[in-house]
Amino acid sequence: MDRRTVIKGGLAAAGTTVMPTYLRAQSNKKLSILTWNISDQAALFKEQFADFQAQHPGVEIEWLDKKGPELPAFYQTQLVAGTAPDIVDLQGMIWVEWAANGALLDLTPYMKKDPEFAKLFNQDYLSSFVFDKKNFLIPFYIAKTLLFYNKLMYKEAGLAAPPTSFDELMKFSRAMAKGEKTGYLTLNFDWLYWPLMQMNGVKLLEADLKTPAFNTPTAAAVLDRLAEETAAGGINKIAWTGRWVEPNGAFASGNVGMLQAHSASYFFVKGQGPWVNPDTLGAAQNPGNWSTPTNHGFAISKTSKNPDLAWALVKHMTSNKWATEFATRRRILTANLVADAAVLGKLKTEDPLAYSVLRTQLEHTDKMCGNWPLPNDAQVKDAFWPEFQNAVLGRKKAKVALADAEKAVARVMRRS
Repeated sequence: MDRRTVIKGGLAAAGTTVMPTYLRAQSNKKLSILTWNISDQAALFKEQFADFQAQHPGVEIEWLDKKGPELPAFYQTQLVAGTAPDIVDLQGMIWVEWAANGALLDLTPYMKKDPEFAKLFNQDYLSSFVFDKKNFLIPFYIAKTLLFYNKLMYKEAGLAAPPTSFDELMKFSRAMAKGEKTGYLTLNFDWLYWPLMQMNGVKLLEADLKTPAFNTPTAAAVLDRLAEETAAGGINKIAWTGRWVEPNGAFASGNVGMLQAHSASYFFVKGQGPWVNPDTLGAAQNPGNWSTPTNHGFAISKTSKNPDLAWALVKHMTSNKWATEFATRRRILTANLVADAAVLGKLKTEDPLAYSVLRTQLEHTDKMCGNWPLPNDAQVKDAFWPEFQNAVLGRKKAKVALADAEKAVARVMRRS
């Protein structure tokens, strides 16, 4: 459900009243914030905004929330119209294109003025929001991929522990393939499958981030192996044809041995899989500890009329106090060190399985991949993925698919 509300200073301080847009009073201290499909946190936002307004009397805050598929188009439309919200919550690497095109405010000067603020965060997550040596976002909430595994299927196949190499991952997948059961699934959007390539040393691009680097014998061997295991039933074909609901739903059925997905998948799987409990579901790192992040961060539009005030609100919402409230209520990690320690400490006794899942998100954060700061990230994905998919589904030989992908990616890079 979309939300569009305005919280006025005086009334909010008295009772956190939410006011409709048409009742806004005129004010020189107005802020608008656009969030990404998180309307369930309305109560928290009211409290955060009221606290901010108590410190900044007279400020009006307009909050808008859009569903995932709608937010990018909505934000772009507002940019073109000159009415972009002051603060916007952006996911994944979509922000890079807007940063490169001058739509987002460089936050580096603010951070240099307040070096203690930067220390609140996990530095690997914070640095993932850097483009052209400039910091454009502040972490809001974070997630990266991990390996979920079905302990019951592991036991059935005589497997004692999660795989530690790509070869073991493939062997384990085949070992669990029997009848309707398959061994492995991965989410594939937003480069979430890239750890499969990275654990084999395959690079997408050279260090210049302009030249394709993936058309190698090693990459061909990886694709051949993935195609072989897919054809044999070790890898469920939904890994290459599904997106979010399909692979998570298949794993929740209890008929798939492993799922490579980010931490948010745990809550989906748990909700649909009655078999899920600490004795049946395990959480581990991928072989090589490689993961792909899919983070949310707050950016400030360059057109904001009150950038200093917008920065103050971003700091407020990601502070130790409010990040902890958010992390605790939603059972999510934020990259704020104090907040994440608090929620993990609570979950360790209240929900040990959720604890084991979320703990992986703060381990090996130096091994994140698939998050290249590319202004043309969407175009590169669209060029590379179809050929990768052709190879793993057996539609093309790996060498042919990689050569075609190289041409397509090189073409995109020449246009940028």
